[in-house]
Amino acid sequence: MKQKSRNSKILVFAGGAVLVLGLILGGALSDRLFGYKLLDKWLPKQKLQIDGQTEVIREVLQEENAVIDVVDAVTPSVVTAGVKRIQRIIDPQSLFLNPFDLFNEQKPQQPEIEERQIEQDIGSGFIISAEGLVVTNKHVVSDSEAEYRVISYNDDELKVEKIYRDPVNDLAILKVTPPKGEFKPASLGDSSNLKVGQVVIAIGTALGEFRSTVTTGVISGLSRGINTGNAFGGSLERLDNVIQTDAAINPGNSGGPLLNSLGQVIGVNVAISQAGENIGFAIPIDIVKQSIDTFNTTGKFSRPFLGVRYQMLNKRTAVLNNVPEGAYVVEIVEGSPAEKAGVQDNDIILKIGKERLSEDNNLAEVVGNLKIGDEVELEIYRGTEKINIKVKLEEAGE
Repeated sequence: MKQKSRNSKILVFAGGAVLVLGLILGGALSDRLFGYKLLDKWLPKQKLQIDGQTEVIREVLQEENAVIDVVDAVTPSVVTAGVKRIQRIIDPQSLFLNPFDLFNEQKPQQPEIEERQIEQDIGSGFIISAEGLVVTNKHVVSDSEAEYRVISYNDDELKVEKIYRDPVNDLAILKVTPPKGEFKPASLGDSSNLKVGQVVIAIGTALGEFRSTVTTGVISGLSRGINTGNAFGGSLERLDNVIQTDAAINPGNSGGPLLNSLGQVIGVNVAISQAGENIGFAIPIDIVKQSIDTFNTTGKFSRPFLGVRYQMLNKRTAVLNNVPEGAYVVEIVEGSPAEKAGVQDNDIILKIGKERLSEDNNLAEVVGNLKIGDEVELEIYRGTEKINIKVKLEEAGE
């Protein structure tokens, strides 16, 4: 009887040991095959030691794979903008003066001018419509006499049939006929909730030579202000709320997409700082989407236009200069609504209608929310007093 009881205990113990061993092995397999975390408390995964710092290999690979996935997905939607134009070159030999010609009564020989047709890549862009609409910067396609072309990622060259230029923002839409079917449009993201330090990716034709160049970085700053345009272009409005990034943006990247880690376009690369390194700027995609919506509705960039070049005065600058906060007028566009209404250089625009201007509520944003033909009252600080001027907004021309 005692022997039978002892055998039963041995069997129970053996069965328990097998069960525990099975649970351990099953948990290990589940953990490693399916990502379950049952054993992490007792059997943590090994981590790689590099230069004294603990790095998880999986995290590194995930970050690299995220960039690779974005590049693979978006590159077919990125294009190169090229130009074909006539360049006039003066023969330097024809500029030398023959001393004996001083005594020749005949007219001096005119310089010899040679005309050459040049073709070169000058910028970047990205597809927004399967039917053949491409977004780029206005300054990339600013020459109305030149012939432009779009080169796809697989080197198809397409003639630009029509150019629509935004008179306010540095944006343009190019119309081309897609080759062999339809284009692949890029996915447009949201720029309203961007964070400083967020990882970004830029794709474009660096230096007008290296197509599909990929650079990475972070968002270095938000709500920056840069001056673009000139009096000859008919627009002296300021680009406010642009994105600053340290992702390498070179000449030729203009018009290309700035992307988040999901492969969505969050900005259009527009400018670089000549005074510093790794300081680039992009127009937020939300501004671009507003322009695209207007274009899709009206067939053009129909925008209200005030016609001033200005600098926003924040509270600190205003206090230091003993003036109120607002938009300091640097220059007036000739023939603009602002000039017709009597706005002057050195005026500070404090309010447009009921909207008070500030660093967070700039002039371009307020005017952009109004309509063509709206008559609004400007509250202006001039000299040492405040005055009110009524102005009727007009449509901005290219």
